[in-house]
Amino acid sequence: MTDSIASATPPSTEVPARAWKALVVLLLGMFMALLDTTIVNVALPTISTTLEASESVLSWIISGYALAFGLALIPAGKVGDRIGHKWVFFTGLALFTLASFACGLAQDDLQLVVARVVQGLAGGMFVPAVTAFIQLLFPGPVRGKAFAIMGAVIGVSTALGPIAGGLIIQAFGDENGWRLVFWVNLPIGIVGLVAAAVLLPGKTDTEPAARPGIDWLGLVLISAGLIALLVPLIEGQELGWPMWTYLTIAAGLGLIALFGWWEVIRTGRGQNPLVPPRLFTRPAFTGGVILALVYFAAFTSIFFTISLLWQTGLGNTALASGLVSIPFAIGSIIAASQSNRLTIKLGRTVLILGASLVSIGLIWLWIILATSSADTISHWTLTVPLFIAGLGNGAFIAPNAQFIVATVDRDDAGAASGVISTMQRVGSAIGIAVIGSVLFGSLEITGPDTVGSGFLHGAAMAMAVSAAFSVIALALVFALPKKVQGAH
Repeated sequence: MTDSIASATPPSTEVPARAWKALVVLLLGMFMALLDTTIVNVALPTISTTLEASESVLSWIISGYALAFGLALIPAGKVGDRIGHKWVFFTGLALFTLASFACGLAQDDLQLVVARVVQGLAGGMFVPAVTAFIQLLFPGPVRGKAFAIMGAVIGVSTALGPIAGGLIIQAFGDENGWRLVFWVNLPIGIVGLVAAAVLLPGKTDTEPAARPGIDWLGLVLISAGLIALLVPLIEGQELGWPMWTYLTIAAGLGLIALFGWWEVIRTGRGQNPLVPPRLFTRPAFTGGVILALVYFAAFTSIFFTISLLWQTGLGNTALASGLVSIPFAIGSIIAASQSNRLTIKLGRTVLILGASLVSIGLIWLWIILATSSADTISHWTLTVPLFIAGLGNGAFIAPNAQFIVATVDRDDAGAASGVISTMQRVGSAIGIAVIGSVLFGSLEITGPDTVGSGFLHGAAMAMAVSAAFSVIALALVFALPKKVQGAH
């Protein structure tokens, strides 16, 4: 019964009700995976206290998840193409749920980081199935609406994370609250697994055949290269930047270059590369990929900085820290709900507008943090700039991938989409690593009375870097096409 739905949709614009039910299941999984990119931010100070976690461990909790998530996306999509996306989605969701349980059980920082990495790998396994099923279940005109809904879910889930985390920790206390931040995934995951088994269609003969072979060596090279970059960025500041950190960064860059060479060789042999090199013969696509990396480096790190400042620096509760993000969440929800309509009407201008608002909001936040004192700063002083940044984020998040994919041929759209999604997560990981290093490296604490002012200075420096990332992202938007062909 489960597999009786035809995965290839007829050319009419009528969509079976079961396709919409399947979309709900898919977006439930995506909501949970992306909620976990930000919900943990407000739990970091209580995790630090409970598990006596170091500064670098706090960065690993966020960056390890994001990097593992990104590295799993492309191979998971290829496996789904070969064996069917239903069971890849189911397996990833099951592993994500189990890893969430393990995160909540962690008794030390190493156990938590390992469980977070597994959680990230699992998220990267099942998220590609969401876009794949939208392509299979919805015809062209309706597909745009489905992707718009998906974009709204992305914006809402990441925006609501800090609020949800703050409420949970406030309700259940520091010791148990951060564990329940992870365990909140358990009922969602169980419901999602049952619904996925019943509602998602299995693989049919009408689906396009996947090219055989997965580029495992390419995956090892790019994984090793990115990890080699991330480790010194996270550990270097705390250890005083010893020589091995610079050598490791150089080795990471070398491995990434070797990965590019290997992809060219594999393509020349007629084998299926992990990332088709021909994508990067188009300057607009290359600029778009850098845009995805830089924008997510700016966006994901905002509440990492604010959460640590608000709780560890200023001594507020997790709930107070979560409430700070409400203006950003409201702005994101408002703009995301209108992003598809704005994209049709304004074209690339919607991305320029979105990135401009984010830049204005982050620069404003930096000025406030740099000129305020620990005694005078409050969540009200951050309300307007966070709302502006939220509006920009909501307008930008949903349509940005569409414009980047539009820079390549239609036959390469699937591969391009996988690369963009991966670079978004890699950007998140690198952003947290860099921002964490700047934040903790800029702390000026000489005694108990200077904790607030010290963290305020560190947060200002970190926000300046986030603002710089956002300005670079704004400049890169102009590399994209002015319109997406066939937008509906």
